[in-house]
Amino acid sequence: ERHPVAADVLNNTRAQMVLLSTEPGPQAVRRLVSELMDFEDVNRYLTEKIVAIGIRYDFGEGHELLGRRMRDLALKQHGRLYELTRTGRGLLLDQTGRLSVTGWADRVDHVVDVSEELDVPAVLLRPDGHVAWTGEEQQDLLDHLPRWFGTAASRT
Repeated sequence: ERHPVAADVLNNTRAQMVLLSTEPGPQAVRRLVSELMDFEDVNRYLTEKIVAIGIRYDFGEGHELLGRRMRDLALKQHGRLYELTRTGRGLLLDQTGRLSVTGWADRVDHVVDVSEELDVPAVLLRPDGHVAWTGEEQQDLLDHLPRWFGTAASRT
């Protein structure tokens, strides 16, 4: 799944390196790109390209967030989403308060909080910040957790 993304990153890096050239051609292109960045859509596109938020992995059918890198959301109780993702673990952001990651709590943090910017009941994020699941049904979540986080730990 990462090969097309890696190719895109390589192309992006090459383009940026050309723009750093002191030759007249690349300088003219750099000035043009700078002017284009005054347009909100162009600026958003280039920003998403650089920070890789526009990447969408094919995780199958589902909500439009599925396979995309979650942006940094404002949360009512916990500040910003990215503050919660620094552990390198999975994260279930649960706006319902009815879900559980029992069996995966050693690999997945469960945060019950609300964001006015999120239009789904819950999202499961991989450690890289990509949305692995959206929904509100516990059984559906349990069906998806093993794919991304392995077998549930046995209860002792």
